[in-house]
Amino acid sequence: LPQAEAARSLPSIASFTALALWPCIVSLPLFFTLGGDRYRSVFPADWYDEAPVEQPRGSFGVADPTTVKPLGLSLGLAAVAVGQVFAVVYHALRREGWLGATPRVQVQPRDYSFAEGLTSHLSQPEGFALIGGYLIGTWMLGWMPSSYYSFAGGVNWFHVAAQLLLQDALQYGMHYGEHKISSWIYRNSHKSHHRYTNPRFFDAFDGSLTDTLLMIVVPFTIVARLVPANVWSYMAFGSLYANWLVLIHSEYTHPWDCIFRKIGFGTPADHHVHHRFFVFNYGHLFMYWDRLLGTYRDAAEVAGTHFNKGL
Repeated sequence: LPQAEAARSLPSIASFTALALWPCIVSLPLFFTLGGDRYRSVFPADWYDEAPVEQPRGSFGVADPTTVKPLGLSLGLAAVAVGQVFAVVYHALRREGWLGATPRVQVQPRDYSFAEGLTSHLSQPEGFALIGGYLIGTWMLGWMPSSYYSFAGGVNWFHVAAQLLLQDALQYGMHYGEHKISSWIYRNSHKSHHRYTNPRFFDAFDGSLTDTLLMIVVPFTIVARLVPANVWSYMAFGSLYANWLVLIHSEYTHPWDCIFRKIGFGTPADHHVHHRFFVFNYGHLFMYWDRLLGTYRDAAEVAGTHFNKGL
């Protein structure tokens, strides 16, 4: 009897362990700010600014990069990279069954080598070169709003939530437009990403440069001008956003999906519905916009042919 109880408890322990992924994704900004301003004891004071900084721009509308402090940018890029490491390790453990059961979203398996998938993921210029170039350029040329250069205040979770919601709302609009405005726009932007009707974890950033520009970079630019976040909130937002996009492309369900569905957060099942049928679930992180505008389809409604039951 004790052995049977222990066996039954293992899945719940594994699932609880998997939930630790979310704080790990934002571990870098949490490390430097949680419980005190640890960054002050790590970095020299002249490497960062506590107050918002309006970067002086020259006649061409850009700041002199040699006068812009790069610490916030470097930590932001590192935060996303650290989050990606945790997400990839999580996916590897899930594939091996070390974090509980791994139900597939779709009936048809998507078999691949983990090494091939990881190599494909890391070699996508759309996901890393373009977005990284945007982040580096806007920071070093002084194009970010002044609050984003401020290290004071720690992570403001209200600002993080606002950034995520606005980014996803704008991305919904761009995504819907790519599908619906014209066949030419769809062919030259989003169609390449839709060759995956049964996506995997590593397919998240596999698209075209135009697609990434319209769906990610343009919303980034708008959100930064609507939410007066500081560097830590921007960092947490960036890492959560980038890694959440990867997680919803997973071929497996996640232990937190039942909670996410109840509160309207996006899951792999939601996003697989979009990849399979093209005309539903244009949201990524949240399903609020789809429900409001009548484009939502629950994976349970189409279970049996392409999708597994009990998602």
